[in-house]
Amino acid sequence: MFDYQSHFQTAVEALKTERRYRVFADLERQVGRFPRAIYRREGEERDITIWCSNDYLGMGQHEKVVSALQETAGRMGAGAGGTRNISGTNRPLVELEGELADLHGKQAALVFTSGFVSNEAGISTIARLLPDCLILSDQLNHASMIEGVRRAGTHKQIWRHNDLDHLEELLKAAGPDRAKLIVFESVYSMDGDIAPIEKIADLADRYGAMTYIDEVHAVGMYGPRGAGICERDGVMDRIDVIEGTLAKAFGTLGGYITGKSALIDAVRSYAPGFIFTTALPPGLAAAACASIRHLKQSSSEREAQQRQAAVTKEKLREAGLPLMPSDTHIVPVLVGDPEVCKAASDRLLDKHGIYIQPINYPTVPRGTERLRITPSPFHDDALIGELIGALVETWQALDLPLEGPTTTEHVNRRAELFAASGG
Repeated sequence: MFDYQSHFQTAVEALKTERRYRVFADLERQVGRFPRAIYRREGEERDITIWCSNDYLGMGQHEKVVSALQETAGRMGAGAGGTRNISGTNRPLVELEGELADLHGKQAALVFTSGFVSNEAGISTIARLLPDCLILSDQLNHASMIEGVRRAGTHKQIWRHNDLDHLEELLKAAGPDRAKLIVFESVYSMDGDIAPIEKIADLADRYGAMTYIDEVHAVGMYGPRGAGICERDGVMDRIDVIEGTLAKAFGTLGGYITGKSALIDAVRSYAPGFIFTTALPPGLAAAACASIRHLKQSSSEREAQQRQAAVTKEKLREAGLPLMPSDTHIVPVLVGDPEVCKAASDRLLDKHGIYIQPINYPTVPRGTERLRITPSPFHDDALIGELIGALVETWQALDLPLEGPTTTEHVNRRAELFAASGG
């Protein structure tokens, strides 16, 4: 008889051998104390500070957001009660899609249960509906986008990260009459760099391609109303599909796509990942609405977050820690080895009460393992000081160099490592 359990155990052990096994932290976030949390392990609990949350603005604890969730759940119940087609289209969800369409200046929006699903279903459905579609995907696209490309089953080509010359070469070779879909991100979440959106839109116009952008790590964070980098740069109207999440800067749960009515209706009608899943609960939809409405009107959270991110970067540089280049709120610190990266994360948590999850392969290329820090408006200067002291102590304890690579050296080394990893 086949030994099923042994096979699964071997698969897990392989991850441990490669230093790719993920260990989850049991955390209890507390409203009013963010970024503080209770950490539980082996029957013990302690206070820690979270430095790697994707709740970038702390909106998950905002009074308006929590109140909307509680009030709506008390009035309408916990769940949606069905798929969107079978009784699950609740009023807060309809209002949420209206808010999202308005946020991005589009005709319509469609909400999914997660950002992963919105990318997977959105990209694959759009590409399948287009005849002989060629998908042109940025080399560093998120796993959800890669899965969407794969599930489309159409021809694909990978263009070198943010390389406009390479993208144009591929577009030109495809010819003007073929359907083409360019898929890319605005903010790349592991390095914190930004796509040249306007120039990509120029190429799309020149060669007759559609554009699909993932603004997951930018919505809520950039632009006068928090619509993302496209809004900040004044190019929302030049992008065909803007995808985002409700689970990061907006502090709740869910993903979405926005675009012209016909396109959104086509995805709504054809995407299995949308059709055959239960709708977002009304309480969560109402909470997301409250968060979006607040951030459309208030820029104080964004301004405070950008200020604290800048201070964190400055203090890291002053301490000689290997800060990787970043144009955004993402603050990556290079370690370069999976085992040492895990050891650094463990020491920060065990000795200093600071939680920063290690980022290892396959999330990033081998040799670029890092600690990914995400300061929020609530990480004040005192907490930043504690972080820097803990990182310096950890670097010294693990015998890590305190002088990081220059920008040019890092970029060149990163390109070499990515190519060697088969990326």
